[in-house]
Amino acid sequence: MSAPVSEVATAALREPDDEQVQQSRTPWWANQRIGLLILVVALSALFGILRPAFFNQDLVVFPLLRDIAMFTVVGLAQMCVLSIGHMNLAVGRMAAFSMMLTGISYDLWGFGLYAGLLVGLVAGAAIGALAGWVIARTGVNAFVVTLALDFLLLGLIPLVYTALTENAAFTTKPAGMRELRNYSLADVCVGPICGSPAVPQLALFAVIAMLVVGWIYSRTRLGRELLMTGTSVKAAELSGIPTARWVITAHAMSGALAALAGFMLAVSTGSIKASIGDEFMLPSFLGPILGGTLLAGGFVSVVGTLFGTALTSVIRRGLDLLGVGLESLNIYLGLILLVALSTDRVRTVLSERRPRTARSKKKPEEDR
Repeated sequence: MSAPVSEVATAALREPDDEQVQQSRTPWWANQRIGLLILVVALSALFGILRPAFFNQDLVVFPLLRDIAMFTVVGLAQMCVLSIGHMNLAVGRMAAFSMMLTGISYDLWGFGLYAGLLVGLVAGAAIGALAGWVIARTGVNAFVVTLALDFLLLGLIPLVYTALTENAAFTTKPAGMRELRNYSLADVCVGPICGSPAVPQLALFAVIAMLVVGWIYSRTRLGRELLMTGTSVKAAELSGIPTARWVITAHAMSGALAALAGFMLAVSTGSIKASIGDEFMLPSFLGPILGGTLLAGGFVSVVGTLFGTALTSVIRRGLDLLGVGLESLNIYLGLILLVALSTDRVRTVLSERRPRTARSKKKPEEDR
């Protein structure tokens, strides 16, 4: 027999009625995703005016869209654990671990391109699930567990590369890897209609990841219960939600998406090496937080993650064309993250204020 659900839990987890949703809906001009889209377009136009080479299809646009696709998947990996109020500080090292096993499958086992990708996805999901299991079983903060895992993998991965390779990289390139790196949607045709030559085929992996993750969070019970867990673990447990299982699931999803991003980076660079994923940490937070995902959990935005990633990638590429050094570039990106964190806090305060304002307006009408 299951325990009765408390009134507090029921109130916390029940779906809001239409009137409540209407009251808390953000006006279109204050919608964060629209603001991000406007910023992306405006900055692209500004960089194009300052440096016309910014619109060069082969040298800038194609690699820029490839980076946006890859870092969007990285952002989705972080978003999955942010949805339950956790952080994954090992997201880059999970990508490196997964690609290490993918490289082994290519180099030693003779696997094909997508069979090796499947090995990497399974490895990423497994290492993520391990982190989630430790968190769920011990109750230790996800920050500490994933940081410890990051250091563990930081030592383990180079040892494996040193033992199995000569130049700290797997050199076998399966059939189709070069084409996937260089081909665009112009090489994908349905009858006489072909895609754009500016969009890399690797972007399709990001589109698939966005569709799957978006479907999970918007259409499935798993997604709803993950968000409920992020909103209030105690209330979710009182409602019978297996929060420990969903913690493991969220981290497994994060690991699998990190593995996919690692594969996209390996295809982009043409090599599988121990340093894969080193640059994933900051973008993994920038995309989802700028896009509206709450650090405290309970709300995610897949499209917002895409726009947030696009904004940071455009800024990175534009400043690079303007001759800004790497150190200064990192300073700018760090400042963007600080602004994003501040925005996240302001948005939380405003969201708490709006229902109170609505209730205060409604009460005099009821007294009449």
